[in-house]
Amino acid sequence: MEENRSYAVGHLALGYTAGRISAKLLKTKVNIPLLLTLSVIPDIDILFSRFLEHRGPTHSIITALIIFAPIIAVYRKQALPYCIAVIQHSLIGDYVTGGRIQLLWPVTTQYYGTSISIMSSTNIALEWTMFLISIAVMTKTRDIAKFLAPHNSNLILAIPLFTVLLPAVLSFPLEVPVSLILPHLAYLLLFSLAIILDLSKLLNSTQVKKRL
Repeated sequence: MEENRSYAVGHLALGYTAGRISAKLLKTKVNIPLLLTLSVIPDIDILFSRFLEHRGPTHSIITALIIFAPIIAVYRKQALPYCIAVIQHSLIGDYVTGGRIQLLWPVTTQYYGTSISIMSSTNIALEWTMFLISIAVMTKTRDIAKFLAPHNSNLILAIPLFTVLLPAVLSFPLEVPVSLILPHLAYLLLFSLAIILDLSKLLNSTQVKKRL
């Protein structure tokens, strides 16, 4: 049901903003493409719907903490912004809209969350607010310029790109309302440019090596 799904815009915006601000507070650098990718990674269960219930185990903050525990032990504060980007997906994003998430799996399979519909004006206003905040932060930190500077890590933006592209263009796994098309297209353009520029750089470097 669409009520148990969420739009990518809110997850991307909140994951980026929370991760970026936490990195600033912790005085550590952060990989923006990885941050954005991790912010939507819990929704990988949509691709394995035959085996995993949406908003089930992959949306558990306990699962996330178990996975990140050894990473944090090795990289310490450098790993925290990425952990926050993953956890916010369930703890804030999905908890607020639609609810019905197994937040504490496997300790309990009980569902948690509010009853705010993702198609409600309240949720659409929240999605727009988070999107505008994320763009403001990207502008302030000059992260937008980083998308336009070719870097190998930009290729992983293919994951958040598809989370925006599929619902906005193919209405999978849910249909995006007209009121949220603009922020979806904005992210779509930004991610596409980053990937195209990176692929162009790789192609040019390959051609140069062949000539040598």
